Amino acid sequence: MDKILISLFVSLFVLSSCSNYNQVVKEDDFAAKYEMANKLYDEKQYEKAIVLYEQIYQHSPKSAEGELSYYRLAKSYFQVEDYYMAQYYYSAYMQRFPYSVKNEEVLFMVALCSVKNSPEHSLDQTETELAINNVQQFIDRYPQSYLIDSCNNIIDKLQFKLETKQYDQVKLYDKMENYKAAVAAGELFLEAHGKSTYSEEINYVVVKNSYFLSINSIDSKKSERIEQTNERFRTFATRYPESKYVKELNTYVDKLGENNN
Repeated sequence: MDKILISLFVSLFVLSSCSNYNQVVKEDDFAAKYEMANKLYDEKQYEKAIVLYEQIYQHSPKSAEGELSYYRLAKSYFQVEDYYMAQYYYSAYMQRFPYSVKNEEVLFMVALCSVKNSPEHSLDQTETELAINNVQQFIDRYPQSYLIDSCNNIIDKLQFKLETKQYDQVKLYDKMENYKAAVAAGELFLEAHGKSTYSEEINYVVVKNSYFLSINSIDSKKSERIEQTNERFRTFATRYPESKYVKELNTYVDKLGENNN
């Protein structure tokens, strides 16, 4: 019986709270809206707080309450993981309140929303490139910020995601035995990410595919492509003299020498 009474009491309390919330939303008592919005925000009931903060800002956009409401709109959307809406409100906050002391934090949050929207490396990386630009914009605007180390770490992780995307593309061309595309994509990768942890393997893929491209070339292109392969191998052997790939690549180059005689 006690459990039933407790359950009934909780249900009545919830219904009363919902009724009270709906009443505040509908009425024009903005002091009550502001008080309830802050209470809901503190209780992490962000979806309900968003409705009230939007009303408060629309009613008095130039007031201190309006400014805080707009700021908490952005934070609330971030908390419910709607990063596109959060980014919109954070960006708009800086336009509406250009002299706010919160703008360093807000610009960082704009960048962080972009980071949150960055997809897995196997997907299109337009959002990742945008995130890198936004984080760099924060670094350029606030070079002495205590958040700079965090920004640099974020950029490193995003860059690695782009590297992995390009690495997978090179490896796919290699697997498909598309020798010309593997060489071209590999060299583009090395130009963009010369110090990548993938560099040795990509260099290997380039030399190997260069070899197969050479031996499958028409006579008018074979001599030039053999010389390019030799040059690529010399570069590889200089950079990675202890590499596990040297012996295999050296075999390819020896075969080119035999075929060229």
